[in-house]
Amino acid sequence: MKNTNLLIAACSLLVISFNAIAQKTSVDYSYDLGGKINEMQLTEAGILVVATNDGLAGIKPKGTSLHFKFTDYGRVKPEEYYFVPNSPYIIISQGGFASLSSKKAVIDYVSGQTLFSSEKDNWKQVYTETVAMPQNKLIISGLQKGGGMAENNTPKIAVYDLGTGKLDFSFFMFKPGKTVAGNFSVTGDSFLLDDKILIPTSRGIIAKSLTGETLWENKIKNVNWMTVDESGKDIYAFESNLSGTNTEVYKINPSNGNEIWSKAAKVKGGVVNFEITPKGLAIVSNKSGGNGMLGAKSESEIGFLSAQTGEDLWEKAPKTKGYVQHFYIMEDGILFGIQEGGINKISYDGTPLFKKPLKTGENIHVMAKTPQGLIYITEEDANIVDLTNGETIWKKPLKFKRTNGVESTYAADYKKYLIATDSEVIAVDENTGEFSTLATLKFQEKEGPTSMENRNGGVFIGSSQNMFKMDPQGNEIYNSYFKSPGISTFGKIAMGVLAVASTGLAMQQAAVAGANKNTLGQYNDFGAQANRNAEMFSAIGTASFNEMAKRFRATTETRDSQFILTKTENGVGLVKVNKDTGKVENEVVLNDKKPVYEVDEIEGILYYQNKDIIEAFLID
Repeated sequence: MKNTNLLIAACSLLVISFNAIAQKTSVDYSYDLGGKINEMQLTEAGILVVATNDGLAGIKPKGTSLHFKFTDYGRVKPEEYYFVPNSPYIIISQGGFASLSSKKAVIDYVSGQTLFSSEKDNWKQVYTETVAMPQNKLIISGLQKGGGMAENNTPKIAVYDLGTGKLDFSFFMFKPGKTVAGNFSVTGDSFLLDDKILIPTSRGIIAKSLTGETLWENKIKNVNWMTVDESGKDIYAFESNLSGTNTEVYKINPSNGNEIWSKAAKVKGGVVNFEITPKGLAIVSNKSGGNGMLGAKSESEIGFLSAQTGEDLWEKAPKTKGYVQHFYIMEDGILFGIQEGGINKISYDGTPLFKKPLKTGENIHVMAKTPQGLIYITEEDANIVDLTNGETIWKKPLKFKRTNGVESTYAADYKKYLIATDSEVIAVDENTGEFSTLATLKFQEKEGPTSMENRNGGVFIGSSQNMFKMDPQGNEIYNSYFKSPGISTFGKIAMGVLAVASTGLAMQQAAVAGANKNTLGQYNDFGAQANRNAEMFSAIGTASFNEMAKRFRATTETRDSQFILTKTENGVGLVKVNKDTGKVENEVVLNDKKPVYEVDEIEGILYYQNKDIIEAFLID
């Protein structure tokens, strides 16, 4: 039932006045990039990386000059560089197999050092580059100049220490001058394992000692990547065909390279998740209806293989009818949620654990543990599910109209789940499942919630241009709206053309197949993943990773302000708004209707692109 006394209506809308507030008019730091700026990105470590017509440059928070500038290759296009996930490294890659030469460079953007450059190390062709973690090494394969004709045209492997940028070791794949019949190339990521390195090639996997001695080789050709179990005794190698319609999985003995399975396991589509469990091997693959797969649907497949034989342990794989969005390894089986809607759980012997697949709305925002069971929240509904049988706990399902956004939080003092849509805040009793509208919301500019948190005796809800706060009973504390500078600018912001780091940190977590991240967490476990990453970074131990660890730990602290682009009385600018009061505390006028900027909320810095200059304003 709706509590009409708690209404947050359009009539109570507060449009903020900008009189008598602090105004930031002076630039604190200015950085001349020396060329046209093409794009910029705030990194996980808080370094702003800027791409120009001259190359790449880095800006450190409150630095008086550029942190680094890499101009060796001239302009670096967006497709020619990438950030290695969960690391301080940028890899620049120009040229390739089709060109006569290729250029590769690895930059540690935290230290500002160029750790590897193919030109300085005389590489005339780099086939593959692999960052190996947690060893913190760079593995290069290709052709290196510096010897005679034979040496210059013999494939070589080199391993560099990314902590220092120095070469650890290198060797030729075979004796220079030796004639090798047919094509030879490195086809995927090489793999460091104890005292050896495994190299996937077009002729098979070759294991070398760190001095280059061939320990063994097999005939498993064109492998893309490999992983190993915790004991280090079993290697799994994955080879996908060129069209990506099928993947073959091999199990290999690392001591001699022999195949342990009598034949490779065949998986439809490309493997996107792989988990080694005590019961067997859980695999998620995505297959496309295109690429010549007549009659096939674009969807995920879930398989479970015997670690001893590679045979499929399930007589019938569970139907997905869409793409797996959530995938969790439980004690009694595998729990998964589908992007298009639906949750199911299946035991390791293939027996369905839910009485029937649970129907849900599309786009499952949340799947997490609670004392009552599994809570799920989609763009259309929410409920708590008994993880043993799939039955819903709440007697009446919570459904809402398809929304522009969904956010949620848990009010521990009142034992209620709070769910915000683009039209209301719904309060759900933790024990009974009874729910009611705590308050209605009126988002301007057709927005929806993008953040929600309990703070200082109230509940805060925010979006790009709207901010709300209410007390636990739903009474309005404030409702603030900041008009976007213009429809065209707002549209670009919504589409992500103007880069705004709403959390001050690019918290992109790349899904690496084989990584053990498939554990169902507790609901509202704020910052858990950031802390896990921080611990991982600290374990690697270099100065750059230690800096990243500090930065990730800082993300677990809630921020007291939100930064919003709007049209102020003094022109278009960015305002700093207090989350508890809804009042503007500071503003920076940019006088640019379509500004390109980044906000580092952790350091309290606005970076603004002013032609070929980056201007930094301290707004804390």
